[in-house]
Amino acid sequence: MKAVALTHYLPISNPDSLMDIELPAPAVSGHDILVRIEAISVNPVDVKVRAPKDKTEPRPRVLGWDAAGTVVAVGEDVTQFQTGDEVYYAGDITRPGTNSEYHVVDARIVGKKPQSLSMAEAAALPLTGITAWEALFERLGIPADGFQSPKSILIIGGAGGVGSVAIQLASQIARLQVIATASREETKHWCLELGADLTINHRLNLAEQLAAQGYPTVDYILCLNDTAGHWAAMTHIIKPQGMICSIVESPEPLDMEPLKSKSAGFVWEFMFTRSMYQTEDMAEQGKLLNQISQLVEHDTLQTTMRKHLTPINADNLRKAHALVEQGNMIGKVVLSGW
Repeated sequence: MKAVALTHYLPISNPDSLMDIELPAPAVSGHDILVRIEAISVNPVDVKVRAPKDKTEPRPRVLGWDAAGTVVAVGEDVTQFQTGDEVYYAGDITRPGTNSEYHVVDARIVGKKPQSLSMAEAAALPLTGITAWEALFERLGIPADGFQSPKSILIIGGAGGVGSVAIQLASQIARLQVIATASREETKHWCLELGADLTINHRLNLAEQLAAQGYPTVDYILCLNDTAGHWAAMTHIIKPQGMICSIVESPEPLDMEPLKSKSAGFVWEFMFTRSMYQTEDMAEQGKLLNQISQLVEHDTLQTTMRKHLTPINADNLRKAHALVEQGNMIGKVVLSGW
């Protein structure tokens, strides 16, 4: 089967950073299914894993943690899928990735693809959808029914992949007052189009901008960019008994002391936790992907695909990695077809 892989961790400008290769098609057993990959998406995690480092892989390593495709084989323990089903998922960072014609994945972290979306449109949603859903409804504990007193959320980095889904979920499902950060006119427009009530600039003083808009504090904060850089501002503007969640690792320890007098909380979100540790509730990811599919079918959520490349090969994947590496992507970049 065709695949795109690496053996050395090189700058993306190097043609050997990602290479076209041939690999044997894998077999499945247990809870696994075999999927014929028809579309993939590139995320910041792909770029971080591929980033230059002094390391060599003894065998080609396939990256990729977003996919949409068709089930072609199922393991003996699989009951929720059969051959011919169209699926989408974000995979498992501890296993080979989705940048290959055929891919093996645990069926418990897989969802039914939204039928109203193309394979490419669907491939934009799994990783960011899972991350946004878990961050909002599980880590921050926001009720998903929308029946609560008006509360506010600040989403730092609203125009990226996760932010693009989080804005929709926070506004359409949780019915929160959504403030998203965006620093360019095109990103401001994108955030407002997705459902943000207003935008502020994350390159300027967050507290001053929020206060000027009538928000001296906010109930929730979802940080999708530069946790350490925004930490002082977040601990200042979070409401007493509020909650902060971040998906971005910090290069330095975070000072929790400012949260103590507020009885405010901080929690991390890492969407690979369930598959990495084989948690008892790992099937929740498959369930939430099915819920996202239903929201798409009811026009509550929209795909966040903004750039589409074809076919899936090393040249186009290098282009996609370069786009994501720049750090100013709006929505998602997707590749489809072999």
